[in-house]
Amino acid sequence: MTERIFLSNEFDTKSNMVGGFRSQRFLTLFLLFIITFQSFVYYQERYKWVEVREEVVSMVTEQQEKLAAVIAEQQDVFGLTYSIIKRLEGHGMLSGSRQDSANKPIIYAITPTFSRPVQKAELTRLAQTFLHIPNFHWIVVEDSSSKTKLVTRFLENSGLIYTHLAVITPPNYKLGRTDANWKKPRGVEQRNAALRWLRENLKPTDNGIVYFADDDNTYSIKLFYEMEKIKKVGVWPVGLVGGLMVEKPICDNVTNKVIGFNAGWKPDRPFPLDMAGFAINLRLLLEHKDAEFSYDVEGGYQESEILRQIVTRDELEPLADCCMKVYVWHTRTEDPKLKMEQLLIKKGRRSNIGIEV
Repeated sequence: MTERIFLSNEFDTKSNMVGGFRSQRFLTLFLLFIITFQSFVYYQERYKWVEVREEVVSMVTEQQEKLAAVIAEQQDVFGLTYSIIKRLEGHGMLSGSRQDSANKPIIYAITPTFSRPVQKAELTRLAQTFLHIPNFHWIVVEDSSSKTKLVTRFLENSGLIYTHLAVITPPNYKLGRTDANWKKPRGVEQRNAALRWLRENLKPTDNGIVYFADDDNTYSIKLFYEMEKIKKVGVWPVGLVGGLMVEKPICDNVTNKVIGFNAGWKPDRPFPLDMAGFAINLRLLLEHKDAEFSYDVEGGYQESEILRQIVTRDELEPLADCCMKVYVWHTRTEDPKLKMEQLLIKKGRRSNIGIEV
């Protein structure tokens, strides 16, 4: 009996142990299932979150691009609107003084320009001055086979009344990299293109003054008010040119006539003037239809070439306080030193990628 009880207890103990082992195994499997399920849910949700994040980032990027495009468009609209306002003001339609504005000549400033690192900086300096001049029309002529995007965008946003032309200088008249500026005539093709435009689009009854405003000069606003007095050809001093502090016509205070010139470089020229030192009444250029610049003249004689075809020395009109005030300077921006940029270019890189300088 005792043996039977002992065997029975031993059997129950073994049964309990087996049951315990089964319960632990079930619990372990259950926990593994829970962990696996949670991992599955976690990675599924994480994948969905990654997709949502990428979608949000894509949407934000797209909206930023759209916003940038809208801002750029608004800037263009602002530039064009400002240009239209300036046009209306130039014609006296907003100022209430239309009659006074109509009596003043339009200043047609002809500016030849060519692509180089300082081009936009040069044009910007000029535009900031020209914006202050009422009745102003800027004729910008690129030395290029077609109009460049840089100059096109610049003029569209300048706020000025302008005409944009492009004509390329013949290869045999192009300056080489090491050539001195005076070795070959510059701007001949471009200035003549502007003269053709004037003759094709204006009539002798139009009231205007033509000025050859190179992009490497600095201009005072006062100069353009002086131009309004011109009947035929007005002349004035130019600072920092010809190796002198000032190159100027010599004026007789009594007769108010030009009686000579203090030019340091080739003073025996028919008209020893810098291109910035004179302006011409539009009527004269329209009357003398063949008057233009030429490649077939000695270096430094371009000014004399155009003037000799339309006026005599005795007909020159001294302005700027009888040629005693300087309102224009031949400053010439220094060529930037871009050695580091050249090193970047050799490596296939640039500092101005995506930036218009």
